Amino acid sequence: MSCCAPGAEVALDLEKVTLVLPSGQEIRLASRSIGENLRQTDLSVPAVHCAACIQTIETAIGKLDRVEGARVNLSTKRVSVRWRGEEVPPFVATLGRLGYGAHLFDPEADGKDKMLSELIRAVAVAGFAAGNIMLLSVSVWSGAQGATRDLFHWVSALIAIPALAFAGGIYFRSAWNALRHSRMNMDVPIAVGVSLGYAMSLHETITHGDHAYFDASVSLLFFLLIGRTLDHVMRARARTAVKGLSQLAARGAMVLRDGGARDYLPVGEIEPGMLLLIAAGERIPVDGKITRGTSDVDCSLVSGESTPRSVAPNDAVQAGVLNLTGPLTIEATAAAKDSFLAEMVRLMEAAEGGRAHYRRIADRVSALYAPVVHLTAFVTFLGWMAATGDWHRAITIAIAVLIITCPCALGLAVPIVQVVAARRLFENGIMVKDGSAMERLATIDAAVFDKTGTLTLGQPRLVNAASIDPAMLTIAADMAAHSRHPFSKAIAGLAAGGGQHKFDAVTEHPGFGIEATDVGSIWRLGRRGWAGWKARTGGEGKHGYGGTVLTKDGIVVATFNFEDALRADAKAAIERLNDAGMSVQMLSGDSAAACREISKMLGIDDFVPCLLPSGKVECIETLAKEGHRVLMVGDGLNDTPALSAAHVSFAPATAADIGRNAADFVFLRKSLLAVPLALDISRKAGRLIRQNIALAIVYNGIAVPVAILGHVTPLIAAVAMSASSLLVIGNALRLQGFVSNASVQDARQ
Repeated sequence: MSCCAPGAEVALDLEKVTLVLPSGQEIRLASRSIGENLRQTDLSVPAVHCAACIQTIETAIGKLDRVEGARVNLSTKRVSVRWRGEEVPPFVATLGRLGYGAHLFDPEADGKDKMLSELIRAVAVAGFAAGNIMLLSVSVWSGAQGATRDLFHWVSALIAIPALAFAGGIYFRSAWNALRHSRMNMDVPIAVGVSLGYAMSLHETITHGDHAYFDASVSLLFFLLIGRTLDHVMRARARTAVKGLSQLAARGAMVLRDGGARDYLPVGEIEPGMLLLIAAGERIPVDGKITRGTSDVDCSLVSGESTPRSVAPNDAVQAGVLNLTGPLTIEATAAAKDSFLAEMVRLMEAAEGGRAHYRRIADRVSALYAPVVHLTAFVTFLGWMAATGDWHRAITIAIAVLIITCPCALGLAVPIVQVVAARRLFENGIMVKDGSAMERLATIDAAVFDKTGTLTLGQPRLVNAASIDPAMLTIAADMAAHSRHPFSKAIAGLAAGGGQHKFDAVTEHPGFGIEATDVGSIWRLGRRGWAGWKARTGGEGKHGYGGTVLTKDGIVVATFNFEDALRADAKAAIERLNDAGMSVQMLSGDSAAACREISKMLGIDDFVPCLLPSGKVECIETLAKEGHRVLMVGDGLNDTPALSAAHVSFAPATAADIGRNAADFVFLRKSLLAVPLALDISRKAGRLIRQNIALAIVYNGIAVPVAILGHVTPLIAAVAMSASSLLVIGNALRLQGFVSNASVQDARQ
């Protein structure tokens, strides 16, 4: 369904953008909130196929009022537009004026690879025609003269016409669409070159010339199509991980209605609060909480963990989890578009579209391609005409220049590496927001870790519950139920009889604790120095902020002691970072004694305890002022400012939503080996990007002068251009077999 309608009027509701066409037809585009007054709309734009298209679209839409930015994903042919305000910017109409037909982004429909089918048919037709024309050319090469030679030329011309029209339609349609909208793309010189080659051959045939080049024109198209098809296949291969993730997601679920009625709803119609019946063998379609039933679930699609996990009422489950052994009733807590699985898919798709430093360089060079290559070809034609007076030879050489200078290799140099690297990370349970994050990660020289929930599992156990007054434990549990902090979960989970105490108001203060008011009294559960303000002594000093207590009106009435297990492979991860030349530091809001114990176990020499959220930011800023590029790994709400302040950041999938949103990388598994593994892959990707850019520059530096000097035919130019693109893609695919010191096997434990 086309949405390109200049002049369409727009109205906005909570989740949809409604476009009212001049005809009166209404089209609803999905938009989602991604921040305060900031929304994003995704469109499928099938005509996108090269770096020039990316540059054209992003520049044009980026200039619109209220548009914060536009990003084109070449592999998915998807355009994501971020915009502000109540009135929707005219980005759909802008795409229409540029000649890019846009329609709703439908993962299922777009998953059917129609382009690959069209390319394969075009290759088959071009190959069949080229083979037959070459057979006819054998007689001409063997010495056929006069009417016999002319007959073979005319038959070749007739075979070439439908072949060029059908197989070349991919290039001709794209070139014409660009020209009629007053722009250029990489298909224009190809279309011009193929057309000129056929026109020259037809002129030779009409004038009874000795030589015609119908075989060269059709063979040129044949090799160009082979190159484009292989490029398309390799891009699809690089993205099979995220495609598989999307295709394995549930398509719907049985909804339990009031009164016992049951309805099967597609996943897009499931809303938070609905009760879903998940039978054994079915995947959970949206994030939810179990209300009835026990079962074992397979989380491998979401987290990569191969061992089934037992779940029971009140346990949270995520979209994509496979129910194995028993029926479950779950309450949906998020719509499909807001589920954890959908977030992972969006992160994976965003990885290719990032505008890293190298990507911006390649895009700027590719944007200069069309005017430079046409000028070069025209000057070459004039030069050879002036030198030889042979227009036939001058045009042939100019065509070769048009073809061989196509910067496809340069356009592919960066994004194909980013796609392959994102897939390698995904296979190891690591999600990355964009390619620029990988580029920044490759340059870090200092790593900073939060303690609770990062170096440890964030599942602390209350060890002194028996010594706490049950009444105080109940009050603490009721307060803790309002927080997602690991300590709060431990208190709320072990205290019996929760929910008995009703407070007038409850407020969480990130980094400090929870404050509740009740009949004029102030209860605080959190840091000793904040909660027990009447119990402070001069001797506590800085370390007085350590420990967790419950206070009433500033007086400590209960103290809570916890222990927490280390995250899997935490020590091995720290050792590998040290081996990679990183300086490692631990920042924590916990007491000095607790930090000292953890640092000793992990071999971390430098740690700073008793920090507030602002203190973590100050530590990172101090390191940055000293010239360090800092990696921050944290999970909590109180880590969000530090994650944003760091040069690059990591968060586990168990982190708070705001923490995951602030982080550049999200690792799905328990093992901290994800951090050194991502570092190794990012550094390898950086080397491959530099190699690809060098290969593209060397190719053009050699190929262009050789073509200008007349040593390259159009057919050889087509082969060389396709070969350069395949060389760059093949070099990027070397990352598939890359094995880090933080081995894949270890990272999956």
